[in-house]
Amino acid sequence: MKLDILAIAAHPDDVELACAGTLMVHAAQGMKVGVLDLTRGELGTRGTAETREEEAAASAAVMGLSVRENLGIADGFFRNEKAEQLALITAIRKYRPDIVLANAFEDRHPDHGRAARLIADSCWLSGLRKIETTLDGQPQEAWRPSQVFHFLQEKYVEPDFVVDITDVIERKKEAIKCFKTQFLAPAADNEPQTYISSPAFFDGVINRDKTMGKMVGVAYAEGFTTVKMLGIRSFKDLINNVT
Repeated sequence: MKLDILAIAAHPDDVELACAGTLMVHAAQGMKVGVLDLTRGELGTRGTAETREEEAAASAAVMGLSVRENLGIADGFFRNEKAEQLALITAIRKYRPDIVLANAFEDRHPDHGRAARLIADSCWLSGLRKIETTLDGQPQEAWRPSQVFHFLQEKYVEPDFVVDITDVIERKKEAIKCFKTQFLAPAADNEPQTYISSPAFFDGVINRDKTMGKMVGVAYAEGFTTVKMLGIRSFKDLINNVT
C-alpha cells in the first residue's frame, strides 16, 4: 500500500500527542495516511506492551488510518545503527510515503531525539538503490520521501510551520484518550501516577495546540520543523494570518 503521509514515532501514543490532528486533516482530504511505531513502549511505567497495542489499535480507528504497524524494536535501547536502519528502510520502501512525520530532534525523552535521527537517516538511505532489502522474499525498489517533517513534543521548539487542526481537535482528544493506561489516569488507579498520567499533562498538550493556532489566527494547530527548504506554488497556499 502506497501512503501519502507516514508518521513514524518511537512509541505508541507519540503520534497522538503531536500530529494526530494533521493526519486526520489530510485523511479527510482523501489522502492515505498511516503510522509506524518503532517500539511497543514496553518500558513505560504504566500499562504493558499488550495494552499499548490494544490502545494503539483503538486510536488508529479514531484517526481513520489506512495502516498502523509496529516494528517491535527495543524500547529505550534502539540506536541509529545498521540493524535498526535496515528495518526502517524496509518499512519505508513498503509504504513509499511522499511525506514522513517524525519525532522531535530535541525532547525530554531521550528516545525521541534518537528516533528523529534514525528516521531522518533511514529516509535518506532508503533512496540508495545499492542498499538491498527484501519484503516477503521479493527485492524492494529504492524509495526516498520528498519531505521529512519533525513534530513538536514536550520541549518547546519554534516551529517552521503549523497545520490548522481546528476541525478535528475533538477527535484528537478522543485519540489520545484511547491510551487509557497512559493519560488522565484516575487517582485511585492501582498503578503509579506519572508525569504524563495527570490531567495537567493532557491540558498542556491541548494548550500547546491553542498556542500554535494563535500564531496563525486559528483555534488549534500542530507545529513542525523542517531541515529541507520548503517552496510554494502560490501565496494562496498560505493561511491568512489574523493580526
